[in-house]
Amino acid sequence: MPSSHRAEPDLRWLGACYFFFFSILGIMVPYLGVFFDSRGFKAQEIGFLLAILMATRIVAPNIWAAVADRTGMRAELIKLGSFAAAITYISFFFDGSFLYLAVSLAIYTFFWNSILAQLEVITLDTLGDKAERYGAIRSWGSVGYIVLVISGGFAIDYWGPEVLPYMGMILFLGLFACSLPLPANRSVVVNRADRPKLTFDASLIWFMLSAMLLQMSVGPFYGFFVLYLKQFGYSETVAGILVALGVFAEIIIFFYSSRLIRRYGIRILLVVSMLLTAVRWLLLAFGVESLLLLIISQILHAFTFGLVHAASIHFIHRHFNVSHRSTGQALYASVSFGVGGALGTWVSGMIWGDGSQTMWVWVFAASCAFLSMIAVMMIPNINGEATANTVQD
Repeated sequence: MPSSHRAEPDLRWLGACYFFFFSILGIMVPYLGVFFDSRGFKAQEIGFLLAILMATRIVAPNIWAAVADRTGMRAELIKLGSFAAAITYISFFFDGSFLYLAVSLAIYTFFWNSILAQLEVITLDTLGDKAERYGAIRSWGSVGYIVLVISGGFAIDYWGPEVLPYMGMILFLGLFACSLPLPANRSVVVNRADRPKLTFDASLIWFMLSAMLLQMSVGPFYGFFVLYLKQFGYSETVAGILVALGVFAEIIIFFYSSRLIRRYGIRILLVVSMLLTAVRWLLLAFGVESLLLLIISQILHAFTFGLVHAASIHFIHRHFNVSHRSTGQALYASVSFGVGGALGTWVSGMIWGDGSQTMWVWVFAASCAFLSMIAVMMIPNINGEATANTVQD
């Protein structure tokens, strides 16, 4: 673990990296659908393009995690990934066909999606026995998301959707700049012969299934929430404020997440969060015309993402030893946000169709969240104890 006089500067730069990484998410996820719609693409095409954003999380984190676990070069990979993402993002400035944009998305998101797993591992390793501070560091990502969701809505209202590539490039460059001061303190690399074998026990399988189903339920929100609100007469600015409200609730719960995990345990928090997520999507399905119900549904984002993510990161950190922690975080990212997010977004585009039956998109989302809750209840060893992946500290 880094010495205390080095840890604080490191944590500040890590917080800045979270800020810019999730700022990019804040401008891309809510508004890419609007951007593609302005380019004349159909709902099915938009769903497929947005699925690429999620699908690169299936491959990229695992490739980079394998390198990180074998070399200990976590900070170096963050710098390389952020630089390559910024360079390849230039392709997004040019107007092109469906195929061109699909290739562009696949390339720059491959590098961008490789970063987060390494950030999570470095942050938790830097915190050491002060893991309760994780929520405070990670909340900077939520702040970035809020800032860009709100400013992005105003910018698109004023300049139109074509402003999005310019905002994205500024954020990619900011991410790269903030990654440069991260120290190249390589983690201890265990010899291959001494490395414990990575096992996929029942706990891990049920957890990954649950994470995938939950992100399938969030797919409609990532891809079609703003378009859904526009269908009922809300502007991009109002949509942005509503999304920001959800992330603000997420920030608050991040600060209490470690305390809640210690008091109630991972299973109870995940079950409650997923049940409330199902309620959230049903509110969108049947209460979209009520601003009050929309506000309530967005406050529930504190559970859909904030508490679920914090509990999941703790599960992964407990379940995998230092030799496999990048792999563990990458598996979580690729299976949940990658496979789950891509499937959820793609299926949502198919259900959306001509826009006449959009309510069923949210019914589908609620069903996935409920199945995710059932999967959590099936996890036999949710604290990650006494498996081949864990070590005694």
